[in-house]
Amino acid sequence: MPPTLASLVHHSALKLTVRAGEDHLDVPVRWAHVSELADPVPYMEGGELLLITALKLDAEDPQAMRRYVKRLAGAGVVGLGFAVGVNYEEIPEALVDAAREEGLPLLEVPRRTPFLAISKAVSAAIAADQYRAVTAGFAAQRELTKQALNAGPEGVLGALAAQVDGWAALYDASGAVVAAAPEWAGRRAARLTAEVERLRERPAPASAVVGGPEHEDRVELHSLGTGRRPRAALAVGTAAAPGTAERYAVHSAIALLTLTTERSRSLRAAEQRVGTAVLRMLLAGEPDHARAVAGDLYGGLLDAPFRMIVAESASGTAARAHAPAPSAGAGADLGGDPLGGLTESVESAAARSGEAVLVVPEGERLVVLAADGGAAVAACTRYAAVLEAARAVPEQAGGEEEELVVGLSAPAGPIAAAAAYKQAEQALSVARRRGRVLVEHERLAAGSVLPLLADDAVKAFADGLLRALHEHDATGRGDLVASLRAWLSRHGQWDAAAADLGVHRHTLRYRMRRVEEILGRSLDDPDVRMELWLALKATGAE
Repeated sequence: MPPTLASLVHHSALKLTVRAGEDHLDVPVRWAHVSELADPVPYMEGGELLLITALKLDAEDPQAMRRYVKRLAGAGVVGLGFAVGVNYEEIPEALVDAAREEGLPLLEVPRRTPFLAISKAVSAAIAADQYRAVTAGFAAQRELTKQALNAGPEGVLGALAAQVDGWAALYDASGAVVAAAPEWAGRRAARLTAEVERLRERPAPASAVVGGPEHEDRVELHSLGTGRRPRAALAVGTAAAPGTAERYAVHSAIALLTLTTERSRSLRAAEQRVGTAVLRMLLAGEPDHARAVAGDLYGGLLDAPFRMIVAESASGTAARAHAPAPSAGAGADLGGDPLGGLTESVESAAARSGEAVLVVPEGERLVVLAADGGAAVAACTRYAAVLEAARAVPEQAGGEEEELVVGLSAPAGPIAAAAAYKQAEQALSVARRRGRVLVEHERLAAGSVLPLLADDAVKAFADGLLRALHEHDATGRGDLVASLRAWLSRHGQWDAAAADLGVHRHTLRYRMRRVEEILGRSLDDPDVRMELWLALKATGAE
């Protein structure tokens, strides 16, 4: 601990006597300063023991002493040392009374004790305290390093919480709590998710302090990682601001957790190359070779039903939307948006649930292979839902992160990986065409084909196919379009269709012959009937 007035009073060589402020001797002393100025306050920083002989003070004037002591206390001076036997044989009662009124400790310094001895005692105590802090800091660093090697991040958090006599928590890139120590700290840490999210928006390294005297504790937040976007964050909760030794422990924990959570670029590049090779083998119909290359890297991901996710920037061209399967040289930077955010969400969710996920970046496209029904697929869906909601609010739209389209395949196994990849691309194409963030292939199969007819090319084809009939009807010589719709909707049943139109069946037969003549096509051909029905749907003429 730093020196206090009490420790100086108990210093046998100084022979100091307390004359006032006996209840405030436990205050730390930052320095001992000698000043005979009538007003030394402009030169005070707070925490000093001021030493005087009252050379320029009228120490017997009660009003002057009240003003003098009040200014010292207001400036943060923690004590006043008065040397007797120099200008005054004893401390004047006016000064003693003023110190008592203000609660400022007043120490009587005997003539045989030089101010230099007091300064040396304070300096030596401060140096000893700093040495103890540094020694304790190195001991904490050794303990934290030991825990990092033997128990990983959880061990580091436990050791750090013990060192600071508080709690510590680790967050992933999405702001979710990964681990906390002690166990009860998990709930407290979870309430800081919003603050962690704000910290991630600042350039790394970044830190922030949350809470204060009015809160249950004081929490420091620190970003972890060496890239443009922090990959994790550390929270340290204490009852008060950490001291020197505790600060050493916090800084050591930051370094160790950064090493354990931030994989080297070379390792990430190597894993991406392995992932790309595994994906290419799956798409080439070689699941056994893919398993052999993957080894234990992706656990049982290749042995259970999985989903294929294909994502890319919404501004991607049609050519890129139909790009070939990932090449061996794929390995783009994942730090940017929008794919970076999706990657972090998927990888963080998979890490928290302990499931394997294969992520292969390729320029502005991302291919993900994740367990069906797992946390990674759920995270992808949630991420897309958030972007979809943001698009619905004009003032939130337009950011780079909103420019994303995602296609999700149906569940598949290793043998059907190529089909799953094609499904994901088809869903991606539909998502782009509909202006959606994410489309699931399963939903397309379970839904209706009619929404697909909204494509401009389909509408143009339908308009061209039905133009001659519309022109005929515009002359007032019949109602061929309505008759065709009724006949097709009744599957060619003459009586039922004629009844719907309110005409004789022979009239309807005549109109259908006119349709065939004008279009130059036979209604006996099922392909012609299908095209005409879809054209009616696409143009809204139904």
